[in-house]
Amino acid sequence: MRKWFKRVGVAAGVVVGAVGLLFAVAWFKAEADMARVYEVADPPLVLAGDAAELARGAHLYQVAGCVECHGEGGRGKVFIDAGPVARVVAPNLTPAALRGRYDVDQLAAAIRHGVGPDGRPLRVMPSGDFANLTDADTAALVAHLKALPDSDNHPGDTEIRPLGRVLYLLGKLHLVPAATLDHSPRQRTAPPQGPTAEYGAYLAQVCTGCHGADWAGQRVPGTPPELPPASNLTPHANGLAGWSQADFARVFREGKRPDGSDVHPFMPWRTYGVMTDDEVTALWLHLSGLPAKPGQPKAAKA
Repeated sequence: MRKWFKRVGVAAGVVVGAVGLLFAVAWFKAEADMARVYEVADPPLVLAGDAAELARGAHLYQVAGCVECHGEGGRGKVFIDAGPVARVVAPNLTPAALRGRYDVDQLAAAIRHGVGPDGRPLRVMPSGDFANLTDADTAALVAHLKALPDSDNHPGDTEIRPLGRVLYLLGKLHLVPAATLDHSPRQRTAPPQGPTAEYGAYLAQVCTGCHGADWAGQRVPGTPPELPPASNLTPHANGLAGWSQADFARVFREGKRPDGSDVHPFMPWRTYGVMTDDEVTALWLHLSGLPAKPGQPKAAKA
């Protein structure tokens, strides 16, 4: 009996030690990656300073999904509070909060590179969705932020908690998007705006953070297990096969699938519902023209 208890004790000690080592490695890996400094040297951003640019920036703040995290008016908010995983805070983006901290080009670097003014990576900022945002659209978005009414709201700071660091170590949490982006200096352009597949491909970049780089659906990194994977958006039987353009548009206008059921509330269709008819058409032409891929099972809808 004593030998049995001794063996159990040794086994328990090994397990506790292994878990402790895992958490220690995860902690220091996350700290090291969050402390890395990136150099961003894109061509200087030029703002037009006219009403058309401001209107474009306000539109982009909605259709690019910025409002989902940072809230109306850019005042910032707690975006996710997932207990032992993380407390993700989207900061205040109004001039009062950014003044003296971010200039125009530093804001552009934050948007497209996920890098703060000190060169360190921003945590969880989905810059992969915006890495190819054109210079003109980035300037419009920055102009919009600079024109927001001041707010002294401070929703707190992002905290990556122990389990979140382990998930990051295991590749299940996209903590430092800057680590996977191309930071080489370059100008960015896009096809002319209009109801074309080419312009739809440009717009669809903002969908990749949830639906995957190939738009075939995925479990959104870092989301809780009860949340279904993001849907397959390719014309596969598990995705958009059998959908019409009108069905696709209905998601954005009503939040309904072709069978009349509601899309999962994690899909911010009301935010994207401000897209113009031309933008929705462009997205449809792009997605419906993709190679069909199996992606996520059709039962896992989001």
